[in-house]
Amino acid sequence: MRHVREILRLSLDAGLSTRVVGERVGVGPTTVRDTLRRFGWSGLTWPVPAEMTDADLEGRLYGVSGVKPGRRKQPEPDWSVVARELKRKHVTLQVLWEEYGGPLERLAGVVDFEVFRGPLIAALRRSVRGKGGRLPFDPVLMFKILVLQALYSLSDEATEFQIKDRLSFQRFLGLGLDDTVPDATTVWLFRERLVQAKAIDKLFARFDAALTDRGYLAMGGQIIDTTVVPAPKQRNTEEEKAAIKDGRIPETWKAKPAKLRQKDRDARWSVKYTKAKVKEGADPKAFKPVDLAIPMFGYKNHVGIDTWDASAANAHDDARLPDLISTSNTGSGVWADTAYRSKKNEAFLERGMFKSHIHQRKPNRRAMPERVARANAKRSAIRSAVEHVFAGQKRRMGLIVRTIGIARARIKIGMANLVYNFQRLAWLEGRTAPA
Repeated sequence: MRHVREILRLSLDAGLSTRVVGERVGVGPTTVRDTLRRFGWSGLTWPVPAEMTDADLEGRLYGVSGVKPGRRKQPEPDWSVVARELKRKHVTLQVLWEEYGGPLERLAGVVDFEVFRGPLIAALRRSVRGKGGRLPFDPVLMFKILVLQALYSLSDEATEFQIKDRLSFQRFLGLGLDDTVPDATTVWLFRERLVQAKAIDKLFARFDAALTDRGYLAMGGQIIDTTVVPAPKQRNTEEEKAAIKDGRIPETWKAKPAKLRQKDRDARWSVKYTKAKVKEGADPKAFKPVDLAIPMFGYKNHVGIDTWDASAANAHDDARLPDLISTSNTGSGVWADTAYRSKKNEAFLERGMFKSHIHQRKPNRRAMPERVARANAKRSAIRSAVEHVFAGQKRRMGLIVRTIGIARARIKIGMANLVYNFQRLAWLEGRTAPA
């Protein structure tokens, strides 16, 4: 029960504030404001007719149960079942949401994972087996395990444990309580097969084709940007660092193959610069923030609207722009930050009949012209959307490279990009209006 009548009485009759009403009723101020707003939209007047019951009043404000109007298409849960489940030990709303209506349920209902069966079978190239021996796990099942790893930033060992522990993972994978769960080594071997076959590009292309079949087309131009994906830092001597930069294997590692296997010779250091911003009206005598240079070790995730690539962290961003431009996008605009502005890139875009919206750099040792600043701000209103992708991958998905080498890092980064697209599709399908 939402205590609608009591909230209205205390607010409209007693004239109490939303905070006081919330404390009296036991709800938050936001709930009180939402109730008053819905009452205003309902067309009712206070006091309501005496014959109107609490259920009728709640129905006028919140509608009938079932599909709620607005952005959601999912049916409401059975609240009596939710209340009964909450009485069980160690059960919370977060647990129920993940088990019965969380992101995995939506993902399984929106994404047809069977479309990846063909590319997966082609990548695995399993030979014809004779009689005897255990049958291999279904490739789509193993691919969905990689999806779980990308969603929750799980190691192979943690993935095995979580599948056995969480019913939501088992339902997403189509496993029963008595079914065999792939162990950590099996997951590692499956991913290695995909790495050797360079299958991530084909999987990405297959999903793009599935999106096109469903009517999702990239028609608004392209936004290009790059982010550094961290990897475990290497503790090397100066001689070892020099050998790695020259593309050689350090002499001390050649006699220790076990140590060599644990050394990432493809990841590189890079520096991320942050510009200090002074607030308007700040005290001139106060401490002024300073620019920061943050060293980062790992790889780079280069993304466009429907393309991507991966490289070492020290790779120059502007050199990747031609590889990230998609000719299938019907929009001609290309947005990017100042790292991509160069005469070579501008000439490339002009030859391809693209319209450049790349930010202009600040003149050296001179103030930014007001005209250029306004133009960059206008571009940022569109370009900044790509930062939401990186924020989702790093914060919600916890993207990090735990593997060694660019080939393995590429499939980890590629799976993160692919899974983000899965989530985006689920969001688009959940909207009332078509995308």
